[in-house]
Amino acid sequence: MTTIVHLLRHGEVHNPEQILYGRLPGFRLSERGRRQALVVAEAVAGHDIVHVVASPLQRAQETAAPIAGAHRLDVHTDERLIEAANMFEGKRVSVGDGALRNPRYWPQLSNPFRPSWGEPYLEIARRMLGAVYRARAAAEGHEALCVSHQLPIWTLRRFLEARPLWHDPRSRQCSLASLTSLVFDGEELVEIVYSEPAGATDPKVTGA
Repeated sequence: MTTIVHLLRHGEVHNPEQILYGRLPGFRLSERGRRQALVVAEAVAGHDIVHVVASPLQRAQETAAPIAGAHRLDVHTDERLIEAANMFEGKRVSVGDGALRNPRYWPQLSNPFRPSWGEPYLEIARRMLGAVYRARAAAEGHEALCVSHQLPIWTLRRFLEARPLWHDPRSRQCSLASLTSLVFDGEELVEIVYSEPAGATDPKVTGA
């Protein structure tokens, strides 16, 4: 029995101050982000989606809404799909003018393998995997769609592909409103398919 769990990264966020917003409340989709959500809703309109679940953060809930609406489904919430915790939340972290120039923060950058500045990669992978398997069970024999965030989705993908979890953020294949689709035969993962129905975006752009 084939079941597909689509991991959808939320659309672009309204972030005029260009801060690392992380888990902060009140960060909604930009107009472009709303259009991206609609593009994805159109792209998956013909899919057999029977379960839609999202991170509790506003941008994820707003991205999920048009997809759930098109399939006449409610948006469920799973806390395990939330953005990764990060000590630089609420600060500018762009190269040249951000918090990383301040020596007081340098000790927090000592271990990029865990990482020392935020939620451990392995904990992210484990909670995301739990959310995926719950969604797979809810949609068994059909398709589920989970709206999450770039780092959690990319960390889970690296975990499933047996790659080291630490990585260069500039190398993430997880554009705004992109789909990372996990194909299961029964409970066994047999394929990972990546697609960008709303087009590619630069993973280095702060606020994206």
